[in-house]
Amino acid sequence: MAKKDFKPGNMLYPLPAVLLSVADKEGNSNLMTVAWVGTICSDPPMVSVSVKPERFSHHMIEETGEFVINLTTEKLCFATDYCGVKSGKDINKWKAMKLTKVPGTEVSVPMVGESPVNIECRVKEKKELGSHDMFIAEVVAVHVEENFMDDRGGFHLNDARPLVYSHGRYFATGEDLGFFGFSVQREKSRYDN
Repeated sequence: MAKKDFKPGNMLYPLPAVLLSVADKEGNSNLMTVAWVGTICSDPPMVSVSVKPERFSHHMIEETGEFVINLTTEKLCFATDYCGVKSGKDINKWKAMKLTKVPGTEVSVPMVGESPVNIECRVKEKKELGSHDMFIAEVVAVHVEENFMDDRGGFHLNDARPLVYSHGRYFATGEDLGFFGFSVQREKSRYDN
């Protein structure tokens, strides 16, 4: 297959489009949309989020050392985009998008009630990397929506149609293509030749 050289850049897509909730020491909170977020360690559970220093939420993360990653869904697409293009300096995004503040259990930052998964985080380290600062944080609590739990305690996030961001566009996750390890199972899959 022919390949064309492309300028170096961040082409790792799709990414989760999440609502990051933050608060300052006075309890003023804000929401911002972030796609530069990821898992970096499983034991202890740790994540990273990269934020430009000039973003309104940046100083809040620095002040409290806390944030909540709120996973988004197809139903939250409009609010997710809105919270990424509007600044908390100018508008209360919670009120504008009619999102519910739910108190965190381990951090002083509110969670988004409409989100199927809320991940409470405490910053362990900040790395100044250039255009963005990366906040490395430990996951201190996770909350999941009961509607996506089965009778055996399994959580089915895909039923919520999680939102992803790919090169300037939002997509809801779609068709189930297989499970972890399906390629080595004896059962035939649609990918067998």
